[in-house]
Amino acid sequence: MATTQTTTGPVVPATPGTPEGGGVEREFTVKARSQRQQIVGRFLRNKVGMTGLVIFLLLLAFGFLGPLVTGVDYADQDREFQSVPPGTAGYLLGSDAIGRDLMAGIMTGVQRSLFIVLLFVAIALPLGLLVGALAGYFGKWVDSLLMRLVDLILTVPLLVVLIVVASNFPGSRTPLGVGIILGLFGWLDLARIVRSQFLSLREKEYVEAAHAMGASNVRIIFKHLIPNALGSLIVWTTLAAATAIILEASLTYLGFGVNGANQTSLGRLVSDGVQAASTRPWLFYFPGITLLIIVLSINLIGDGIRDAFDPSNRRVRA
Repeated sequence: MATTQTTTGPVVPATPGTPEGGGVEREFTVKARSQRQQIVGRFLRNKVGMTGLVIFLLLLAFGFLGPLVTGVDYADQDREFQSVPPGTAGYLLGSDAIGRDLMAGIMTGVQRSLFIVLLFVAIALPLGLLVGALAGYFGKWVDSLLMRLVDLILTVPLLVVLIVVASNFPGSRTPLGVGIILGLFGWLDLARIVRSQFLSLREKEYVEAAHAMGASNVRIIFKHLIPNALGSLIVWTTLAAATAIILEASLTYLGFGVNGANQTSLGRLVSDGVQAASTRPWLFYFPGITLLIIVLSINLIGDGIRDAFDPSNRRVRA
């Protein structure tokens, strides 16, 4: 009778992460990313926003680096080349009635228009944030008082308010003056946006926890509420910047914007070119197209930022 003998060797404990049979060891790790990294990543993958950003950067290079490359000053006049069409030697985009290079004028106009936008944002953003934060956080009579003030100003169209102010201060018809006027009256929509954000955020658990730990109102507003409303602030900034360029052009076209012999902007170039649009169309169309491209690029950037901050677009594993 055959006997079957079974040999039992020592039992080797299995090592975690090591497959049976001596296979290749593999380790799967998912690196957590911060909210800021996720937002930046979504924006960089947004084709619309990146297209607007590239166009805007090219316009910045054209406006600020172009004069250094060409070496042409818009104030220079050449009587031998008055109202020459585009393509003339030394005048790629033509010249105006007194012999100034139109391309140099557009470069200067881009600089002045962006300066107006920067000044507008620097004034309107703090004002709107302050009023909206106070109204939304404290509520009650503070909210009623500030919002009734906002509603009172909004009853009059913004362009009418700007015209009245500019007409009473003729010395303000410079890029600096126009930027200040736009900033002083351009924060109303932002105040409403911030107020609505703060009304919602102040009821969150982390705000109640901060109150329980004895945090001051100023610390809660700047440490907890404003960072959580940052998405709305950035989106408003981009979209309001495009609106400010259009308002500046509208004011200048109506005769209440940038004025003066040595003052110019894209709105001023468009306003001056309207009268010669039938005989010298390049004076109107080239500045007008540049103005539209700037507004379009800023709007595309704003759309990309808005999508990046949208929680519904979070397709990346944290």
